[in-house]
Amino acid sequence: MKAMVLSGPGTPLRLQEMADPVPGAGEVRIKVSACGVCRTDLHVVDGELPDIKYPIIPGHEVVGRVDALGSDVSNLKPGDRVGVPWLGHTCGVCSYCRSGQENLCDRPLFTGYTRNGGFASHLIADARYAFPLGEGGDDVATAPLLCAGLIGWRSLVMAGDAARLGIYGFGAAGHIIAQVARWQGRSVYAFTRAGDDAAQALARSLGVAWAGASEHQPPLPLDAAIIYAPVGALVPLALRAVRKGGRVVCAGIHMSDIPSFPYRILWEERQLLSVANLTRNDGVEFFKIAPRAGIRTETTTFALSEANEALGRLRAGQLVGAAVLKL
Repeated sequence: MKAMVLSGPGTPLRLQEMADPVPGAGEVRIKVSACGVCRTDLHVVDGELPDIKYPIIPGHEVVGRVDALGSDVSNLKPGDRVGVPWLGHTCGVCSYCRSGQENLCDRPLFTGYTRNGGFASHLIADARYAFPLGEGGDDVATAPLLCAGLIGWRSLVMAGDAARLGIYGFGAAGHIIAQVARWQGRSVYAFTRAGDDAAQALARSLGVAWAGASEHQPPLPLDAAIIYAPVGALVPLALRAVRKGGRVVCAGIHMSDIPSFPYRILWEERQLLSVANLTRNDGVEFFKIAPRAGIRTETTTFALSEANEALGRLRAGQLVGAAVLKL
């Protein structure tokens, strides 16, 4: 197999030939057709997440087909089209798993972080965490749904029934969830980097009520806001933008430090929440919703060998929508 391998923090990925992996009990091998490039991949590459064991193959927005089964796999068969998300394995026995909170599992494995991911021609996946996708939809267009879509969906649910919803950071997750929120009948307010005309134009093309710089206040108080950009300074800005009793949801796995802010902007029962990972039920719910909502993903494709370029353009804010490696 071929893979783009990370050998240490901050180093460029290198294209390597490797032996084809062999699935163990409860596992499947997947031949990858497309893998999205997510901001979390940047956190892995830059060494911003703890306890990374090198070498590692990043990538956790995987679409492909099962091409080999390990023992004790009955839910999938060779040829099945599947998607593999960020949460790649849970223990099933800790108190969180037993209480329906497997996203908080004490002994999880994460695709492209603590187990090899989809920046490769093949990967091994826990069969329980390979979502059947059926045959509908293009692989490249579907790949961003495996993280940007799933984490976006979980954050949207946590935002409650907000009629006026703010989205801070209008990239892969933002442009997907804006479409779901509009389909649900919500008004969406899109916040981008100052001067990011392309992202604001994309937001307006998707029917948002308003689009502007993150430093600006929306024309009306928001019922809730979701922060997708990993920028802690956005937290007080979002708190100022939501009404009394409003809610701010931080949707990233990593964020720069949140600056101090006056208690006054949290008072009046505003809430500040975080999203951690996903559950399999999130996937079941979201993949039912996605075709009904008519989600259209904006993508830029790269070859596997161009993964460093894709990561660089993502880091520099030079992408509109999502980057996807096409194999």
